[in-house]
Amino acid sequence: MGLALGALLLCACGQQKTSETAVDPMMAAMNATPVVSVTAAVRQQVPQDAVYSSTVQANVVNNIAPQSGGRIQKLNVEVGDFVAAGQVLAEMDRVQLDQAALKLKNDETELARVKQLLDEGGVSQSDYEALELAFNVSKTSYANLLENTILRAPVGGVVSARNYDRGDMYAMAQPIYTVQQITPVKLLVPISEKDYTHVKRGDKVSLTVDALPGKTFTGSIVRLYPTMDAATHTFNAEVRVPNADRQLRPGMYARVTVDFGASDSIVIPDAAVIKQQGSGQRIVYVLGADNTVSIRMVEPGRHFGTNYEILSGLEEGEQVLTGGHTNLKSGDKVEVRQ
Repeated sequence: MGLALGALLLCACGQQKTSETAVDPMMAAMNATPVVSVTAAVRQQVPQDAVYSSTVQANVVNNIAPQSGGRIQKLNVEVGDFVAAGQVLAEMDRVQLDQAALKLKNDETELARVKQLLDEGGVSQSDYEALELAFNVSKTSYANLLENTILRAPVGGVVSARNYDRGDMYAMAQPIYTVQQITPVKLLVPISEKDYTHVKRGDKVSLTVDALPGKTFTGSIVRLYPTMDAATHTFNAEVRVPNADRQLRPGMYARVTVDFGASDSIVIPDAAVIKQQGSGQRIVYVLGADNTVSIRMVEPGRHFGTNYEILSGLEEGEQVLTGGHTNLKSGDKVEVRQ
């Protein structure tokens, strides 16, 4: 009986010891100092650029039409044709133009005859001036009819629309042709209000279009619009792209990168920046001299590569946690991973 009782006591002591041994490592792990990774905030030049969406537009759009209605006698080009400045695109009925040409010729002849008589004293100065005025009116009328009978391209470009056929009566409802100048092209880029002071005329930009993957085009800002959109808080910057090879066409969707230069800023890895749920604020954990951490609110700027530009909240040389900072609180002591 005594032997049996002794054996039971020894067994119970062994189980208690084993249980205590199993608990001790767990408690030790819970009480262990967190091991973290840190890096120093550095100051460096940060590229200041932004990407905006825009649409390619023709630099100039001309609607080709006469001043008044009339019958179309000739159509010389088709949609898709490239035309040069001054090229004849269409001709209207010439009856009025021919009549004006005859009248101009007669007035010119009569003016020359009266000028001779004036020199000989056969007519008065006022008679000569009246004929001179009639000649000038005829000359202006002929020039106007010529411009509106022989229709020329005011700029070089591509014909994007033809709305009539030969023999149709032009009724002033829509132009006969539309010519778009696409060398160069332009884009109206909606620049953010916060970048208002950073952009100026002459700044270079680059752009890509979905229709031409792998190609990058360059241009420059030629005009800044003076007012901002109250709804979007943006203002338009007009960008001009040479487009010498005519690859860019009006209507193409483009992504425009505007380069605002560079700024001397504090930079830290993006792994150090934590976004707080709900508020959207960004914080970092800063390592103190005694290996305790404090939570610091920061204002991030540009995100480039794997880094963040920090606009405020950190100083150069301060140590920030980049790993192991889960569930830490201000004042917690940590061990820095070597």
